[in-house]
Amino acid sequence: MKSKSLAKPLFLIFFLTIIAGFIALPDKIGSFNKPVLDFYFLGNHVYKNYQLRKGLDIQGGMQVTLEAEMDNIAAEDKMTALESAREVIAKRVDLYGISEASIQTSQKEDKYRLIIELPGVSNPKEALELVGSTAQLEFKLQKQLTEEQAAQATVSAAVWLDSFTDTGLTGKQLKRSLAQLNPQTASPEISLEMNAEGRDLFADVTKKNVNEVLAIFIDGVPIMTPVISTPILDGRAVISGSFTIDEAKKIAIQLNAGALPVNIKILEQKTIGASLGDESIQKSVVAGLAGLGLVLLFMILYYGWLGVIASVSLIIYAILTIAIYKVWGVVLTLPGIAGLILTIGMAVDSNILIFERMKEELRVGHPYARAMELGFGRAWDSIKDANTASIFTALVLINPLNFSFLNTSGLVKGFGLTFLLGTLLSLFTGMVVSRLLLRVFVPLLGRQKNQNQGNKS
Repeated sequence: MKSKSLAKPLFLIFFLTIIAGFIALPDKIGSFNKPVLDFYFLGNHVYKNYQLRKGLDIQGGMQVTLEAEMDNIAAEDKMTALESAREVIAKRVDLYGISEASIQTSQKEDKYRLIIELPGVSNPKEALELVGSTAQLEFKLQKQLTEEQAAQATVSAAVWLDSFTDTGLTGKQLKRSLAQLNPQTASPEISLEMNAEGRDLFADVTKKNVNEVLAIFIDGVPIMTPVISTPILDGRAVISGSFTIDEAKKIAIQLNAGALPVNIKILEQKTIGASLGDESIQKSVVAGLAGLGLVLLFMILYYGWLGVIASVSLIIYAILTIAIYKVWGVVLTLPGIAGLILTIGMAVDSNILIFERMKEELRVGHPYARAMELGFGRAWDSIKDANTASIFTALVLINPLNFSFLNTSGLVKGFGLTFLLGTLLSLFTGMVVSRLLLRVFVPLLGRQKNQNQGNKS
């Protein structure tokens, strides 16, 4: 009955390992190309090609430090303005196609800065123009189109964009934007409030163009195309639609980037060459595999069959780690690789503590199965304390809340992230996978021990 109860979790772990192993495989091994997930499901195109994302120090690129000029921004709005600028730059970077970019905000005393890392950038001048210009928010009316023009607009984005005309209403006249819930329907909506100058202009535009589209553009790209349902005379408008509260908050932040125009100056820019490159990455992988092999060899030689079980658990740990890096999109940097290799050695710490406690329990005469359970139970306090300290250390390095008195370096965060993931995964493989494997094979190990004792006698 006990073996049946262990069969399901054992099957689940090995099934998960097989899937993770497929994800962790390199894209190309000799002449073999790993297939990608490319299919349609319920009309949606699903495309997944899991790859290790490389950081700035591995593939090279560009690093830019910007400073926001906050002289004309109220003190309570400065962090909002900085976050708004970050959102706009992030959108520009996404449109540019840089998926591994890192954009961080930094505030110390009266300095408000943005630190931007753009790995793999091939045109530094174009990238600098991308992140260094101030966002432009505009409200544009859509012109009446002829049938021929309307037909062209449906197939040509350029023709469609040309159908919008300036109203003179820009982010300078927008006082603020907020995401809120409609008090009657409880559905998300976005409120707009114009300043004194914008109120009169907004009233004039909406009175003359009821039932027309008044699109909202940021950096020449329309983010919303609401229809004017009624004249708005007090400068306060509400945009309703089928968006979620999170989408409404995101749009409000984008609008506030125009509502709080922040002049940005470039403090520092530098092009960074790849300090590692593909060849050095391969060497790092070889070093990692060599370290893994030595740890496996030590465990097997020193602990015998117990070491074999620990080695299987460690291999599962390595496969799951690489798979999570690819699925989660962890950006691999040089410190990150160091954190990965470090956690390979740490991953067997739990097993060593457990096996040594098992030896002590066997010496006092406990049966093999009982010694195993006592070994796990009595080693847990030491394992818990050691890993808790490691987790807190990793969180300090990652600094998820962006405390100004802690680290803000992206490279150090890369080490902290791989260190945190490795610690959590080693806890799982050491306390769950190893224990499960031992419970399955304990009867065999116990019988072998009894046979050895019988032969000696």
